[in-house]
Amino acid sequence: MDKVVEEVEKTKKEWDEAYSKTQQHIKEIQEYGNSTIEETKNKNSLPRLNGLAQDGLALLNSLQFNLDLLAPQLPTDDEVQSAKALLKTWRSQSQSLRMNLRNANLQAKDNMRKTAQKERELLLGGGEESTVRRRNLQTKAGMTSAAESITESLRRTRQLMVQEVERSTNTLMTFEESTGVLKKAESEYKGHRSLLSRTRNLLSTMQRHDVIDRIVLVVGFILFSCAVLYVVSKRIGILKLQRTITAAIKASMAGKPELARKAVEEGINQGRFDGNVVPDKGLPLQQPMRDEL
Repeated sequence: MDKVVEEVEKTKKEWDEAYSKTQQHIKEIQEYGNSTIEETKNKNSLPRLNGLAQDGLALLNSLQFNLDLLAPQLPTDDEVQSAKALLKTWRSQSQSLRMNLRNANLQAKDNMRKTAQKERELLLGGGEESTVRRRNLQTKAGMTSAAESITESLRRTRQLMVQEVERSTNTLMTFEESTGVLKKAESEYKGHRSLLSRTRNLLSTMQRHDVIDRIVLVVGFILFSCAVLYVVSKRIGILKLQRTITAAIKASMAGKPELARKAVEEGINQGRFDGNVVPDKGLPLQQPMRDEL
């Protein structure tokens, strides 16, 4: 047999048992208070019966949830449809049990009220039987009150313990979250530290390159200045020599060899000469002489 089918059958069996027990508890609640107070005290108390009935209803809800999970996993469609129909029936039965429990509690309160009224009438009556009954009620009432107070104290203690366990669980979860946050922060710090190291290395490299660039610029500027000075000095010397030669040529053409000699010796360009006709040379008159740089 398939495991899912086995689980469904097991769930059905547990449902039948829980349903019958819950019905029995509800019936006991409904009949609670019909007997005398002495007989009632010997039975389970009404809060205990209500607790058992509530536990049964909770178990039935859990079984409904299990069947709801197992139904879609059944091998055939017929079984799936049957399980869904059964689940619908279980839900209606569970709702009916809740209504019966509510009505049973109302009936139990009415029964207790009627029983208390009868007991009051008996106690107010005369005779030895009334006296004995009164003493027994006082003794059992004290014992019941003490038992109920102890039960209530234990219930409060249990509630406090549950609250402390929940608080401890929350604290542990908070510690785990804090640990995770700290680990994440540590990993991020390591990443930033490596990034800072790379940035520091880059800055050092950029500073070295800046110094090298400055040195290259200064050296280049010095070399460029030297080249310019050299070219200028050479150019000035060439111009001076050219002007001297030009003056000498002009002087020789004008028939003034003394001026040409003086210009050659002193390096002075006369600029103008008297007489623009050069015989036997074939040069035009008033032809200006230009310095070719």
